[in-house]
Amino acid sequence: MKLIEMKHVYKTYYAGKIPTHALSNVSLDIEEGEIVVILGPSGGGKTTLLNCLSGLDTVTKGTITYQGKNITKMSDRGVTNFRKEHLGFIFQTYNLLEHLNVYENVLVGAKLGKTKADVNDIIKTVGLTKHKHKYMHELSGGEQQRVSIGRALMNRPSLLLCDEPTGNLDSKAGAEIINLLKLSNQKYKQTIIMITHDHELAMHADRIITIDDGKIIADEVVK
Repeated sequence: MKLIEMKHVYKTYYAGKIPTHALSNVSLDIEEGEIVVILGPSGGGKTTLLNCLSGLDTVTKGTITYQGKNITKMSDRGVTNFRKEHLGFIFQTYNLLEHLNVYENVLVGAKLGKTKADVNDIIKTVGLTKHKHKYMHELSGGEQQRVSIGRALMNRPSLLLCDEPTGNLDSKAGAEIINLLKLSNQKYKQTIIMITHDHELAMHADRIITIDDGKIIADEVVK
């Protein structure tokens, strides 16, 4: 079933009167349950695409629908509620609260949306049960990223948006995070859209979309 549909999306920024076309005539469908990786050079439009999909950025032209609802026509409040109820975010920087322990940081995610997961089940899923009373300075980078994933899962999002989730990790920790995201995809039936520069990591996806100069130049199924 189709989860997201982008039709002829443009995003243009202006420096004075000089336009920069961050996205140019992008059309894209994403099915429920897919793991989709977005590849491309820096400045090619990857983050802009993710921001438009999430409603963090407004499109200049075109439409984006989510489960048949046109998010480009929503009010600011409507878009905020949409993000709270449907989306989870995972970033390269973990954005965790240093004065809270693992349990408390994961629980922060329960303040978003209407649906709440069981915090202990989520902590178990991300493999941090024995660390749940530790603070962030006591954890490795990979463990901190697991905390951020747990937090993102707390409102039971149907879509996880990940911006370089392994960018600050070594190859072993990065592989563990990818396996965790694949587990989340299977256990919670989530759709995952991930930006990365790592071609090896991209091979774990169902589909690879390459974007450059604001345009989709390849859309390939991973076999």
